[in-house]
Amino acid sequence: MLLSVAAVLVGLVLLVWSAERFVEGAAASARHLGLSPLLIGMLVIGFGTSAPELMVSALAAGQGNPGLALGNAYGSNIANIGLILGLVALLSPLAVHSQVLRQELPLLGVVTLLAAWQLGDGLINHTEAVVLLVVLVAFIGFSIWRGRQAGAAEDPLAGDTAESLAIKPMSLTAGLSWTLVGLAVLIVSSRILVWGAVAIAQRFGVSDLIIGLTVVAVGTSLPELASSISALRRNEHDLVLGNVVGSNLFNTLGVVGLAGVIHPIDVGGEVLARDWPMMAAMTLLMAAFAMGWRGRQGRINRLEGATLLLLFLGYTTYLVNTVLQARGM
Repeated sequence: MLLSVAAVLVGLVLLVWSAERFVEGAAASARHLGLSPLLIGMLVIGFGTSAPELMVSALAAGQGNPGLALGNAYGSNIANIGLILGLVALLSPLAVHSQVLRQELPLLGVVTLLAAWQLGDGLINHTEAVVLLVVLVAFIGFSIWRGRQAGAAEDPLAGDTAESLAIKPMSLTAGLSWTLVGLAVLIVSSRILVWGAVAIAQRFGVSDLIIGLTVVAVGTSLPELASSISALRRNEHDLVLGNVVGSNLFNTLGVVGLAGVIHPIDVGGEVLARDWPMMAAMTLLMAAFAMGWRGRQGRINRLEGATLLLLFLGYTTYLVNTVLQARGM
């Protein structure tokens, strides 16, 4: 048992370290290869911080634990909004200026509805998983096209990303090297984490879905938390929200899609009745706060941040109580 707990802790520490190295190296490499700051902010950083979820879920699905993969993806989305965005907004209100992000938020809502439709029959099969991946590829293609349009360089998200890259200049060789090192450690640490998480779930008789929604989800969301706090210190508000929106899009489409291609995912009724509604509600609240209403400029203030954080804490407490009650504690 102690070995399993140690594996989870070591895996999480290595996962966070390697994810940061991977994102920094990939962003610097992309900059040297001529990718625009807007695309780096939208794709490389936003999606790169989801690399832990991708690795963990792919390995879990390959080892016959698709529930862990689904719980990791949906749980990470909930943690990204409630824990990370809520906590960051509580520390400092976030002003949202980027028009690109305001366009991506409705897309995230549509993707969340697509997820509900696929969950309806209790199974995400290979075909449905491929649909998710096709939508992801289409989104990436559209993002590249949009990022090359005139005026995209003036978007605040592009400015935030350019400032972030300027703080830690890195040569192309160093960027590629750290990308490869980060990726290698990501794979190893993901294996360690999945092994420990599955062992703990089996020891306590807890479903791999619950483990994915709690311990693994929060752990794999730590890179987003680290990058968001770092961006907040530099007053790069749009990059904070960009990290969360990009990561959630990638989790819902790429992480679940890849896991479903590897192994069909059986979906329990509790996912559609409990976990998806929470993810959808928090996505809706995030969009409403960030886009503004009645002429109000998009801004996630401290009260709204506290609301998101309390929802996350309440949801997590409910999951823990469910486990304790099942064990008669």
